[in-house]
Amino acid sequence: MTFFSHLVEATRDDREALAAIPIIQGCLGGRVSLSSYTAFLEQAYHHVRHTVPLLRACRAKLPPRLAWLRPDLDEYIAEEEGHDNWILKDLSACGVKPSRIAAGRPRFDTEVMVSYAYDTIERINPIGFFGMVHVLEGTSVALALQAAEQIQQTLGLPDDAFGYLFSHGILDRQHTAHFADLMDRIDDPGDQAAILHAAAMFYRLYGNVFRSLPLPLMQPVGVQA
Repeated sequence: MTFFSHLVEATRDDREALAAIPIIQGCLGGRVSLSSYTAFLEQAYHHVRHTVPLLRACRAKLPPRLAWLRPDLDEYIAEEEGHDNWILKDLSACGVKPSRIAAGRPRFDTEVMVSYAYDTIERINPIGFFGMVHVLEGTSVALALQAAEQIQQTLGLPDDAFGYLFSHGILDRQHTAHFADLMDRIDDPGDQAAILHAAAMFYRLYGNVFRSLPLPLMQPVGVQA
């Protein structure tokens, strides 16, 4: 079994637990409100704005045995630039003032997740950051496009309100094969253990971000709250 296959298999229960979170299941079933969607976007902004700084921190801390990863991290950095601005544009299309969000603070669970990402790089093992990449990109591929279509259908929002979900879902689908190749080149048992541990942690931490979001009122599909 390749390491990537092992990573996917080892985190199966964590992945299923995240997908079963009520707000995610409600969204996929057409139970979503504008306030829930904008709350999601707000927290997405507060962690996505750290993606490039985290990638740069990871790159800077890589030990010599992992120096081969630096060009791949450079590509990730170039591709991830400006994604936080996509989210601000989506919020504006939803009637939320972007400057208020940019000047605000994240919810507790979002701040903890971001802090743990920096801590993983600095204190544990920088390669562990790829556990976070696995969780966020894997979740995007599995849920982002489906969720965006359901939210748009339910709330009747314009395409301009879904730049992040639509674009990120497509990009992360493209990233998945490349990510698998990178993971299969990780052969140090300590590095593999760091990625597996981080992935399990980030499934829980990212799940807590969703659990912190306001649940919409139970309502039929097509009725806005």
